[in-house]
Amino acid sequence: MSKDPETGKGKAGRARFPHCFLGDRRGSTAIEFAMLAWPFALLVFAILESCISFAGQEVMANITDDIARQLRTGQLRPADVAGTKLRDRICSKLEIMVAKECPGLMVDLRAFTTFTDAASAGFKIVNGDIVLTQGANSQSFAVSPGLAESRNMLRVFYKWPVMTDFLAKYMANVGGDTLHFATVTWQNEPFDN
Repeated sequence: MSKDPETGKGKAGRARFPHCFLGDRRGSTAIEFAMLAWPFALLVFAILESCISFAGQEVMANITDDIARQLRTGQLRPADVAGTKLRDRICSKLEIMVAKECPGLMVDLRAFTTFTDAASAGFKIVNGDIVLTQGANSQSFAVSPGLAESRNMLRVFYKWPVMTDFLAKYMANVGGDTLHFATVTWQNEPFDN
């Protein structure tokens, strides 16, 4: 059967299959979209997840700075931050970005003799848990602010949940969450104890 070179149709007017399949461009846009939609969606979700996580980290850092300034100037006294009051104060400001009652929020506030001692304070992640360290020794979380002119360090940790499953293996470093961390070290002003 001979075919018309312009239309690809044989004498009976039917299109031949290979020419019809390879030469017809009408569905190419739909096929190209289907091939690119999945990577595009992954990219959009990755950008959104990263941006929201970064915004949460910055909000937490600003709250930590604000609380540290109030402690440094004597506006907040040891009685104002005793027990869970400090955590509750930070959580009330952080709830704009996180779940109610701030699950995964941990706070450590302590006084140090020198800034060198404060510089040796650190933390490590062991089996998905945060372990505070002072030199080679482990410490538990505490809230024990110093008096006037003492050196203090406030550390705030939050286990930020990773919402997008395919990003969890890249972003998560604590259990299935990513760790947000903020710290401030200062010397209190000479306020009245």
